[in-house]
Amino acid sequence: MKKRKQKKRFDIREEYKKCWKYLGESKLFIFAMTFFFIFFTIIGFFIETPKPIYDQLVELIKQILKETQGMSQMELISYILFNNIKSTFFVLFGGIILGIFPVFNALANGYLLGFVSSASVSADGILSLWKLMPHGVFELPAVFISLGLGLRLGTFIFQKNKLDSFRNYLINSLRVFLLVVIPLLIIAGIIEGNLIYFLR
Repeated sequence: MKKRKQKKRFDIREEYKKCWKYLGESKLFIFAMTFFFIFFTIIGFFIETPKPIYDQLVELIKQILKETQGMSQMELISYILFNNIKSTFFVLFGGIILGIFPVFNALANGYLLGFVSSASVSADGILSLWKLMPHGVFELPAVFISLGLGLRLGTFIFQKNKLDSFRNYLINSLRVFLLVVIPLLIIAGIIEGNLIYFLR
């Protein structure tokens, strides 16, 4: 009789080992996108925003405030979490197209963070930035990881064995997204949702 092949059991420790290994292999991409994001955050903070862009950003912020107005504590947390997961998912897997989407996203969101930080300091002083820090400790690493892996995903086209490289990058990116990025965003969403609810 032929022996049945035993199904490989899911081992969370082994999966996390693969996550850290892939993150280590992707560190240059993550560092590059982190630098790019911070660079545009500094630009958004220190350089005066042109009027048309300023009006669009203010309108965007007003729209977000309008959408979240009157939300309960749990609704706020769910809203923030859903939007962050959706955003990082598209950033990461949108990198398939030569990594263009992660680069554009880093530029836009880095600039937006700088703009919001500058407006906050102008209105309430430098100490107002502490409100952005608690959830940023968890949210920003999740964003930087997604940006970096998204950029790396787009480089499969330059590899010798394109199909194998694409499959390898995609599987590892999905693993990191599920086991690292989402848990970070859950913590960030809970902190941010509670801060907004109790401080508004």
